[in-house]
Amino acid sequence: MLRAKRKHVFKWAIIFMCVIVSPLLSDSHVDVLASTKEVYKNIEIFSEVLRKIEKNYVDETVPRELIYGAIKGLIGTLDPHSFFMSPDEYKELMIETKGSFTGVGIELTIRDKVLTVVSPIEGTPAFEAGIKAGDKIIMIEDKSTEDTSIMEAVKLIRGPKGSKVKLTIRRSGVEKPIEFVITRDVIPIRSVRSSFLPSDIGYIRISNFQSDTGQELSKTLEDLENKRKLRGLVLDLRNNPGGLLSQAVEVADEFLDSGLIVSIKGRDDKEEKSIAHKDKKPRKYPMVVLVNGGSASAAEIVAGALQDNKKALILGTATFGKGSVQTLYPLSDGSGLRLTTALYFTPKGRSIQAEGIKPDIEVVFVPPQEKVTEKKPQILRERDLEGHIEKEPPEPKGDEEEGVLPDVLKRIDDDNQLRRAIQILQSWNIFSAMEGR
Repeated sequence: MLRAKRKHVFKWAIIFMCVIVSPLLSDSHVDVLASTKEVYKNIEIFSEVLRKIEKNYVDETVPRELIYGAIKGLIGTLDPHSFFMSPDEYKELMIETKGSFTGVGIELTIRDKVLTVVSPIEGTPAFEAGIKAGDKIIMIEDKSTEDTSIMEAVKLIRGPKGSKVKLTIRRSGVEKPIEFVITRDVIPIRSVRSSFLPSDIGYIRISNFQSDTGQELSKTLEDLENKRKLRGLVLDLRNNPGGLLSQAVEVADEFLDSGLIVSIKGRDDKEEKSIAHKDKKPRKYPMVVLVNGGSASAAEIVAGALQDNKKALILGTATFGKGSVQTLYPLSDGSGLRLTTALYFTPKGRSIQAEGIKPDIEVVFVPPQEKVTEKKPQILRERDLEGHIEKEPPEPKGDEEEGVLPDVLKRIDDDNQLRRAIQILQSWNIFSAMEGR
């Protein structure tokens, strides 16, 4: 029995060694061979440790768990966005990009060795509870998140619909930790929403980049353009944590007739370029793209492409700065590997990694409760004079607010960045009309 168990352990050890070594054997270059010898030397240590554990550890061990733990430790030496996933974790990740899932709705990263919120997804329990981009999660339930990987954190945060999870966070500018008890729910998969703003300006909000985001955007644009002749468009990428690179390229391509969208550079300076295609329907109306510190990854690709190609003004605050590309590798036993394989660059060659996209017009978001409420001095006007002539009855409103829903008007009132974007597009149209005289 013991001998059979030992054989099983060493079978896994041999598989693990082959996984590491086989890619190196595919290249006969001298430095690669030298590296291979170094790997073999260290694998001997790994095998030795495995034998010691199998023979001497106080409790019986499960070979698969030992190997998985070793792989996670290996990947953990790389960067915060590379990680190994068990079959269940890999299956969950696939569901997240293609369908709905149950949780609270936050995108996570490791920043300065601390579990950090990239962004809450709009309309989710985390968003409604008040979780913000940049919040540092220090505890999940009563467990410290120190040395917790992203996938481990995701596993702890997700759970059945209707169940609750307690998150303790540290927030910049707040002295004491804040506790949030959030009820889990099904996280919506719809990533594109739209409405009309005053002055025939369209508004499109992309909350994340999923497998059908490009297709959703194309249909949404067509619907808006069929209903009215757009005089401008606001593309809202705030608190968009990113997603699929392919969808970022499709979204940027919707607005560009030509030019480079993004270039990706991996090892050995190998470069891949994504080029825009000529649109069937030209979109010549002005655009403003809204971004903030929660705009990351795919959202930054879109903002950078539109900025460098001079298709849109970028308004808001500097973006998150995640400029690395992760490739998913399914493994033979159903597990998966997410590995950082390249960095991406804007059309002008700017690296976004740790820098982000800087807006053309910086406007810091001011929450509604922070609006200035001081009483303004009373100014005497014509209507205050006794016996003043009454004005004629007001004419019916034109098309400026036609079709603008009450909830949209309230959103505009509560959102100073959106108001500024509208003002820019309205002014743009005024100056364009003057130039055409």
